Amino acid sequence: MNENLVLPDSDLDPQHAEFAQRVRAFALDKLQPHARRIDEECEFYRQSVTDMADAGILGGAIGKAHGGSGWSALELAIAHEEIGAVCGNSRGFLAVQGGLVATSLEQHANDAQRDAWLGRLCRGEAIGCFGLTEPNAGSDVASLACHAAPTPDGYRLRGEKIWITNGGIADIALVFATVDLNQGKDGITAFLVETDRPGFRREPMPGKDLGHRGSDHAHLTFEGVEIPSSNVVGKVGQGFDIAMGGLHAGRLSVAAGAVGIHRAALQCSIEFTSERKQFGKPIAKFQMVQERLADMTVELLASRQLVHRCAKRRIAGIEDGGDLAAAKLYSTEAAARAADQAVMLHGGRGYSSAYPAERLLRDIMGLRIYEGTSMIQKAILGRSVCAPTPK
Repeated sequence: MNENLVLPDSDLDPQHAEFAQRVRAFALDKLQPHARRIDEECEFYRQSVTDMADAGILGGAIGKAHGGSGWSALELAIAHEEIGAVCGNSRGFLAVQGGLVATSLEQHANDAQRDAWLGRLCRGEAIGCFGLTEPNAGSDVASLACHAAPTPDGYRLRGEKIWITNGGIADIALVFATVDLNQGKDGITAFLVETDRPGFRREPMPGKDLGHRGSDHAHLTFEGVEIPSSNVVGKVGQGFDIAMGGLHAGRLSVAAGAVGIHRAALQCSIEFTSERKQFGKPIAKFQMVQERLADMTVELLASRQLVHRCAKRRIAGIEDGGDLAAAKLYSTEAAARAADQAVMLHGGRGYSSAYPAERLLRDIMGLRIYEGTSMIQKAILGRSVCAPTPK
């Protein structure tokens, strides 16, 4: 197998290639041995949190001043590709803990809130979740109905959230609720809610998830949860912008994770078709198989370049929503095509969890939905393309 076409190393400068190799070694040593088991047993593996914290990965996106590793956007993308190629559950946890929650707090919380939570989140001593999605508010965030009614001492929270990753195991929830149902997005406010507060209820989402079965997905219910004013993150009415900023930051991680799944699909397909013999020769010798491997390779290279382009533009301060939408849209859809082909190339074995292809196919479906579906990314990209050119 030509690893130069599969691994990112040859596309990176020596410093970033060494970084990729270091995260890869960690993922293969600490995460890969448990990836299949936690998927089959639908078990959240708490030790992986400790392992990622000890390796400086859990707080990678957070500045050193707040207890993190201070990664650049490119390092973040590289790390999420490496972890995504091995264990989608660990990458998903990392994206929520270090991205949606910790990054939002680093950018918008006050000093007391940062001091209380950021270090603990980076060290894996506390787990966070991002309470945004509701039964009737998914892509249309402005329509959320979770209500924080003002009280003399703060707010009283009522409502519910669904599909909240880490929700069932979190110590702290970053919850988005409106202080005035008539104000639309202008009433949405972000709150830090300790999950041991009276009236905070949580239960697993019903049914069995299609993918990411080693992740924790919860239904949260707030039954008059009392929240002090000191737990407001940012300003009252600023919650919509905080939520959109968190999703914007997290989408790069999702796109990079999709590149990792794509890479794993290509890698296992090359290995399997090189060993599997039919009609007296490895099936990798047949042109129809080679055509599929070629398409998977080209799309992998294109996805990675879109993700790295987005990361570099973020570093330079010139990234826009269209850049990120293009990266997430293409990488997740290309990875879905690659995982589908991987199952087909494995034949009957691709239908079994004894081989990784079927798990890759199930896991990539979530990345096409999380943090903005592919249809939403097309809408964002379309608006970006059609926007008037500044004079």
